[in-house]
This record gives sequence, structure tokens and C-alpha cells, in this order.
Amino acid sequence: MNNILKNEKAYKTIGEVTKELGLINKKTGRLQTHTLRYWETQFKEIKPLIRAGQRRYYSLEVFEIIKNIKFLLKERGITINGVKKILNKKKIDSLDDNVYTGINNNNLNSKILIKSKIKNISKIIKDLKKFK
Repeated sequence: MNNILKNEKAYKTIGEVTKELGLINKKTGRLQTHTLRYWETQFKEIKPLIRAGQRRYYSLEVFEIIKNIKFLLKERGITINGVKKILNKKKIDSLDDNVYTGINNNNLNSKILIKSKIKNISKIIKDLKKFK
């Protein structure tokens, strides 16, 4: 598509997204575009623009969501259902609200990591209280 400029705010093809995310089969070197297509079926937040020939184009906003999903699934080891819960969660505990104050809203990975640590600490505190 000639009208899609290749700059920071441009749409990315499915191949470009998989390459930037490192979703590449280590044995064959082929891009794992099927992974993104599967994630589209699992996460309502992944909505590519579909143009002629059923070609998918991902906005910068959707690309950021996909990066966060990949981080949670592949690096944090959270299940698909767990990631869905994180993405769908609307209410944040008051403790989490205090921690989130001052954090850049665009840095979802930091927020999720902090939230995860707070939950782990809260669980440890609960467990310790049982032994009193």
C-alpha cells in the first residue's frame, strides 16, 4: 500500500510485527504469523485494519497492545486467560492506585510488572498472617 507511510506512526504488516516481536521459528527462520492470527481470536484488543486481499495492518496502538500481550505470555509466563483478566480489569485496588500515581500511562509493561509484584507481596503478607 503506497498510501501507508513507513514512519513511527505508520501501520505495520503482520510480517513486520512478527519480525519486530521476534516471533521467528528458530529451526526454519520463518516468521510465526500464525501466532498473531491466533492471538487475534483470543484478544478482542487486537484489531488489525484488514485491506484488499485480506492483508492485515496493525496501528501503533495495536502494536503496543500486542507487545504487552507477548511480554505477559512469553516473558512473564502468564496464561491466555490470565492476560485476558489483566487486560479486562477495570477496577484497581486502592493500593495499586497509589502505586500507579505518577507512572507514565503509556508504559503498560511497568504498570503490569508493579501490579504483579504488589499482588505477590500481598499474598506473602496474607500467608505470613496465617502463621501468627
